[in-house]
Amino acid sequence: MDMKTRLQQELKEAMRHKDERRKQTLRMVLSAIKLAEVEKGRPLRDEEIWSILRKEIKARQETVELARQGGREEVALEAEEEIRLLEALLPPPLTDEELDAIIDQAIQETGASSMKDMGRVMKMVMARVQGRAEGARVSQRVRARLAA
Repeated sequence: MDMKTRLQQELKEAMRHKDERRKQTLRMVLSAIKLAEVEKGRPLRDEEIWSILRKEIKARQETVELARQGGREEVALEAEEEIRLLEALLPPPLTDEELDAIIDQAIQETGASSMKDMGRVMKMVMARVQGRAEGARVSQRVRARLAA
């Protein structure tokens, strides 16, 4: 089942169970996906949907931070609940060992030997991790592997 279909099923379940927070969060995500599909003129792939989910999580993390600074604990708690709902929809992140194996394979396939080859390695690794690892984390580990 593709990610969009899964989200639509989750929304139906939320409506059936009268879970307002989950229903509202899923509707917002599906709306963001629909907007992105209209902009691109085609249905989104799962990786693109995961990217939208991560963007929504990041926005809520900022909301939590600002709400706490402003003394609005109830808003922060609502945003944290939405973060948990959205994180549950993402695929599990890669472990360090899994990521290192992908990086080592990419280094071997590209014949990379120094830091000047980092761009080629990063391009290959990012295509393979498909949103299961953040770019900064991948970059840090590729840099460490190439420096060794």
